[in-house]
Amino acid sequence: MKTLFMFPGQGAQQVGMGRTLAGHPQIADLYRQANEIVGYDLARLCFEGPAEQLDSTEFSQPAIFVTSAACLAALRLGLLDEESAAVTADACAGLSLGEYTALYAAEALSFADGLKLVRLRGRSMQQAADARPGAMVSILGLTPNTVQELCDAVLAESPSEAAGAAPMLVPVNFNCPGQIVLSGTENACRRAAELAEEYGAMRAIPLRVAGAFHTKMMLPAAETLAQALAATPLSPLRCPVYANVDGQPYGQTADIPDKLIRQLVNPVRWQQTIETLLDEGFERFIEIGPGRVLTGLVKKTARPRQENITLSSIGG
Repeated sequence: MKTLFMFPGQGAQQVGMGRTLAGHPQIADLYRQANEIVGYDLARLCFEGPAEQLDSTEFSQPAIFVTSAACLAALRLGLLDEESAAVTADACAGLSLGEYTALYAAEALSFADGLKLVRLRGRSMQQAADARPGAMVSILGLTPNTVQELCDAVLAESPSEAAGAAPMLVPVNFNCPGQIVLSGTENACRRAAELAEEYGAMRAIPLRVAGAFHTKMMLPAAETLAQALAATPLSPLRCPVYANVDGQPYGQTADIPDKLIRQLVNPVRWQQTIETLLDEGFERFIEIGPGRVLTGLVKKTARPRQENITLSSIGG
């Protein structure tokens, strides 16, 4: 049975994640390593909060990365059950931030280097959002074409934002059939939420995020990340990893920096990724990390295409 290990992105964080697993000495040591790398008590933040700090982009990204790595270690060490240690990945993928965990799982990145990159990524994205505020809104029940019509309508009527900045609104997360996330300037996202039902949407849900992720508003963060990636050692992939920007596996290790940089300012094509994997015969999808968001997205994507799949999750 072809198996995918998949790793969640920002938004999966929850106070208490990893606390149960950290009762095992091997996992506790992983969190101790993480504390030394980031320079603060990341373990305590994961286990005890406060939620307001854990939800901040700067802190949530390294916290999710480390907790997902802890869940992966628990699986591989057989800490959950004896059978789990025998499960191996035929491929890995992750949603946005989770792509870094997927690359770590495939041994292209070391734990320390992956965490350093994720810490920098979260901090840089927060700084870019502080410099130019943005927002995101999830639109449920529309096709990509209708979502684009909604964006065009909003931009056609939108005045300039604060300080004369041009409005921006683009589809950035193609999560599953009927779930597309828009990202852009604050007023444009607010107006899209107001107009969504007129275009046939079931719901429009503003997301609790710091800024307009996966748009050109993240270019300053992408430039910072590019410098760090250029200095980060990368190893050959032990299994294929599917990239967010095109839903295809990395061809070679040298492709990693470019696709990770592009990911920050381009749409995440998660639905396309899962459809490609289904077409390639993948039948078992294991979500590794806090939450079960990806499990739900895979279920909705697979439903009209393939019935015989196995879904499971290993949370912390």
